[in-house]
Amino acid sequence: MKKISSRTSRRQFFAGSAGLAGAWASCSNGLPARTARGLIAQSRRKILTPNFKPTPGLWNANGITASWLGHSTVLVNFYGVSILTDPLLVNHAGADVLVGTIGPKRLVAPALTPEQLPRVDLVLLSHAHMDHLNSATLRHFPRTTRAVTAHATADLLRDTKLKGPVELKWGDKVLVHTSHGDVEVEAFEVRHWGARWRHDSYRGYNGYILSREGKKIIFGGGTAWSDSFRSLRSKGPFELAIMPIGAYQPWIQSHCTLEQAVQMANDAGAKYFLPVHFKTCALGREGV
Repeated sequence: MKKISSRTSRRQFFAGSAGLAGAWASCSNGLPARTARGLIAQSRRKILTPNFKPTPGLWNANGITASWLGHSTVLVNFYGVSILTDPLLVNHAGADVLVGTIGPKRLVAPALTPEQLPRVDLVLLSHAHMDHLNSATLRHFPRTTRAVTAHATADLLRDTKLKGPVELKWGDKVLVHTSHGDVEVEAFEVRHWGARWRHDSYRGYNGYILSREGKKIIFGGGTAWSDSFRSLRSKGPFELAIMPIGAYQPWIQSHCTLEQAVQMANDAGAKYFLPVHFKTCALGREGV
């Protein structure tokens, strides 16, 4: 009888196990297997280069300029005050682990990296979902950057340099003081949900009105169709509405279609419409 070494036996065991795991991942239609197939496909896919790169250094400080950087991240120059909405400027939207961020991989790279941003005066966070309150991105900002976030979400910023974040509930407002001037932020009701994990459904979720120099901007955050935008008209006029348009299929109860987003912006009386929350991470089944 031929003797087989323990080392050879272990190699054969692991090779066989890997083969079985590969067969399971390829053939099974269960959620874990489908997730595994998705992660493998993601790892092989290249992230595309954005078609446009903004030049905030050339923007006029005596006006409003807004540039979409991907997903729900918009860089706004609001009469000299630099505001960044729901910053997601890394390759994955997901949970922080020791080896990096695990979650959906971007389709298109951010139009600006954190290092290419101007000095950000205010970070505006609509809710705690990992593609909106992204810890890996938020750790890039210095302690001079102010933060406004939804109710019961400030604890998620403890591992960042953002000091004294202000939490707002619907109807609350705050005057944020920055080195480039003041901006008023008011939270309003949207139709979404705020849990980061399944057990923390107590967290809030907001849309925001930004006011400065007699002008106003709406940031819709994440929302499904809601009548709440109709009630904003009396608070206007609004120069711009930044509105989400993706991931509504099959999650129409928490995300709106493009047509609904436009209608809500019209209900509020916004002059311009800027769509976000699309063509960055494949979150919905409606296509990118």
